[in-house]
Amino acid sequence: MEKTYYVYILLTQDNLLYCGYTDDVEKRFLAHCEGIGAKFTRAHKPLKIVYRKAFPTKSDAMKEEFRIKHLTRTQKLELIHSIQEQELL
Repeated sequence: MEKTYYVYILLTQDNLLYCGYTDDVEKRFLAHCEGIGAKFTRAHKPLKIVYRKAFPTKSDAMKEEFRIKHLTRTQKLELIHSIQEQELL
C-alpha cells in the first residue's frame, strides 16, 4: 500500500496562515493544537484546516509546500477559495 502525502494550510487564531506537509493531516493538526507541531504554531494557535491537497510522493508534497510558502497572502487566500469552491460543486 502506497502512502499519500498532503500539503495543508492552517488558519491561526490571529488570522495568519501556516503551510506544511504530512502523511496524516488530522494527526498533524492535533499536534499543532497541542503545541508539539511547528514552532510557528506554538506561538500562533491553529483554528482550523482551510486547505489540503493530496500528492503521490513526499517529494511532490514538499515541492508544493515550497511553492505555496512563496506565495503572497492574497495568492494563498485565492488558492484556498478556489479549492473550497470546487468542493461545493
